[in-house]
Amino acid sequence: MSNSPSPKPKARRVVGAVALILVVGVLIWINRITAAKTPKSGAIVVPVTMTVATARDVDVTVDALGTVVPDAQVTVTSRVGGTLDAVHFKEGQMVKRGDLLAVIDPRPYAAALQQARGQLERDQAQLANARLDLQRYREAVAQHAVPEQQVAAQQATVQADEGIVLFDRGGLQAAELNLAYTHITSPIDGRVGLRMVDAGNIVPANGTNGLLTIVQLKPISVIFTLPQSRVQAVLTGMRSGRPLRVEAFDRSSAKPIAEGTLLTIDNQIDQATGTFKLKATFPNRDTELWPGEFVTLRFLIGVRKNAITLPERTVQQGPGGDFVFVINPNETVSQRTVTTTSTDLGVAVIERGVAAGEHVVLDGQYRLEDGSRVRIEAPAPASGTNGSDSTSQSR
Repeated sequence: MSNSPSPKPKARRVVGAVALILVVGVLIWINRITAAKTPKSGAIVVPVTMTVATARDVDVTVDALGTVVPDAQVTVTSRVGGTLDAVHFKEGQMVKRGDLLAVIDPRPYAAALQQARGQLERDQAQLANARLDLQRYREAVAQHAVPEQQVAAQQATVQADEGIVLFDRGGLQAAELNLAYTHITSPIDGRVGLRMVDAGNIVPANGTNGLLTIVQLKPISVIFTLPQSRVQAVLTGMRSGRPLRVEAFDRSSAKPIAEGTLLTIDNQIDQATGTFKLKATFPNRDTELWPGEFVTLRFLIGVRKNAITLPERTVQQGPGGDFVFVINPNETVSQRTVTTTSTDLGVAVIERGVAAGEHVVLDGQYRLEDGSRVRIEAPAPASGTNGSDSTSQSR
């Protein structure tokens, strides 16, 4: 009987080895297929829109809050006391300088004027008689008919009468003024406010409450403040000789409601707040601004020449500061740190980090990282328009 191993176990081992090899091969094949179907992170293509960094002159502006103040505001009072006979204005009326507003009962002042005239005429007659007497005394003293002392006394009498006549003339002028003051006229051009007294009331002379107020609306001014760090920039702009534009906005408008120019700045800085005051003037032709109104201002203090600009939404913020994604010629992007000096009206001014003419990602940044591949797409049409965003271009 032979001791050689049975052929059946040997065959089973061979079959098992072959099966193991087949299983390993199948697993390798499946793994390769899966790897082929799974894209690498660097191979993901992200659709984006783009824009081009441009060099252009940019307005340098600052925002501020201001208060509208009239160039002239007058509380009209009566210079004389008496009964208010008539009111010749309506509340809210626009008046011109010299327009009749009200009349105080003029009769007492007309009578006082008549008395002043009578007093002056009487004293002028006495002066004329004293001068005749003086002339007679001078002729008599030449003939030694009267003493010289009498001539001197008559000379003093003439001088006293001249003083009385001069005093009477002043009283007459005062009476004429008081009579004129009974007709109250507008001292400025402007808009009448609410009436403070009605006809028939007794009006005191130089009363504290007044009869009405008048404010000048055209032109009108706005007073606002800026931090003291802006003083030199404002002074430089003023020395340039060109008007510095100031735009006014109300709280509910994105467009300026009025445009004016800087008139002047205050002569000192408020040490308590570290700010200084400025005053701008506005034509206010359509009364866009109203006295006492609070407005938001955009103040142009200069122009930055050949500044690199990008749409504000291209600039992203990260732990290391602001950055943008610059599109390379091989359809990849590079994350570029930038320094912005100002943003205004959706435009960012780039101090450093991007050159004019470089292509920058406008939309789609949230899926990007440094080195990502991109596909440039045309921007979606703006709502309500037929064109695309004017700040972006397709490549």
